[in-house]
Amino acid sequence: MFDNLSYKLEKAFQTLKGQGSITEINVASTVKEIRKALIDADVNYKVAKEVTDEIKEKAMGQDVLTSISPSQLLIKITNDELTGLMGGQSEDIKLDGSPAIILIAGLQGSGKTTFSGKLANYLKRQGRSVLLTACDIYRPAAIDQLKVLGEQVGVEVYAEPENKDAVKIAKAAIEHAKKNNHRIVIVDTAGRLAVDEEMMNEIARLKEALNPSETLFVVDSMTGQDAVNTAKAFNDRLNFNGVVLTKLDGDTRGGAALSIRRVVDKPIKFVSTGEKMEAIDRFYPDRMASRILGMGDVVTLVEKAQQAFDQEEAARLNKKIRKNQFDFNDFLSQLEQVKKMGNMKDLLGMIPGMGKAIKDIDIDDNSFKPVEAIIRSMTLEERENPDIINGSRKNRIAVGSGTSIQQVNQLLKQFSDMRKMMKTMNKMGGGKRALSALNPFGK
Repeated sequence: MFDNLSYKLEKAFQTLKGQGSITEINVASTVKEIRKALIDADVNYKVAKEVTDEIKEKAMGQDVLTSISPSQLLIKITNDELTGLMGGQSEDIKLDGSPAIILIAGLQGSGKTTFSGKLANYLKRQGRSVLLTACDIYRPAAIDQLKVLGEQVGVEVYAEPENKDAVKIAKAAIEHAKKNNHRIVIVDTAGRLAVDEEMMNEIARLKEALNPSETLFVVDSMTGQDAVNTAKAFNDRLNFNGVVLTKLDGDTRGGAALSIRRVVDKPIKFVSTGEKMEAIDRFYPDRMASRILGMGDVVTLVEKAQQAFDQEEAARLNKKIRKNQFDFNDFLSQLEQVKKMGNMKDLLGMIPGMGKAIKDIDIDDNSFKPVEAIIRSMTLEERENPDIINGSRKNRIAVGSGTSIQQVNQLLKQFSDMRKMMKTMNKMGGGKRALSALNPFGK
């Protein structure tokens, strides 16, 4: 996400390194490179010019303190401007009404239906009762897709496959929600390959009939300025409440995220990465600006850990580690929880300084699979006591997992080294502190 933009901005700031003061010449040179980086990232030209003019004006109006360098000052100013450009403050969705109605709009292929499932999962995990409603009456697979997603996240889906009136379906879904104590109704609507009058009329009728507490426009961030133009067309007709950016994990230049707020004057409320139902995040402009500038996003990383890790499981694991009883069953359990946190490269990019280090490294989420296969090919006795795994057992495990004996040996050695380290920490009395660091709940 934003890899190219981050790299080019870093190069722009390098022009100020080694210089002891801010001057009109060195600021103009740096700002020119920042503008080029933004335009290359598919940011609207007018927006890029406005932002860089503001950066230049603020930079020229400040004295550089002896404790910071001109490049550090310009990074700080750019961070503030990017944060402001993307909205400044995070805005949550409104859930007024009984039930609260959330209308989902967007073009076909933008990820509306998948996002509807993710949002249902997001709200359900907050303890809310949600009903998904299938109002895409044109795409044959849309209803089936929503039903599959609803089943995955444990949320009921209301559908009338034979009914071709989206407004009647939505109204019936609301009545169903009232009778079954669903507090939120998410309405997935039809999309088109391009903006057309028929589509706009239908979504406008739905909004007028339902009076939703929130209308969210879902946009594929990989379409760049086309995404911004489509958002403007929808907003002129619908006056939606907020934007959802999907596919941010793709090969995107980031222009949509940076331009869309200023062009349509509506907040980005959620971002979505990947296909997993957990891959949805509330949008925080300040955190995104920090990530773009290579400063990481530790707060979001910790929040993801808190969501993914089970508190009771963490407490149970702490006791086992203190007694030197950590085994492959525990290791597998932790692996499953780490995977729930999302795309691994995206997670590593939240660690300050790591974005640049892993820019050209292909980190495949499937890299966990051989490790899981090896552990699952062990007997229960072998998982609990890896020391009994001899040559013949290793051969059986390798064949059963579709890996090599070398890979089995490597995992056993790494696991043995990890247990030795845990044992040493316990003896030194540092186990509790170390475990607190490993445990996102700090207990």
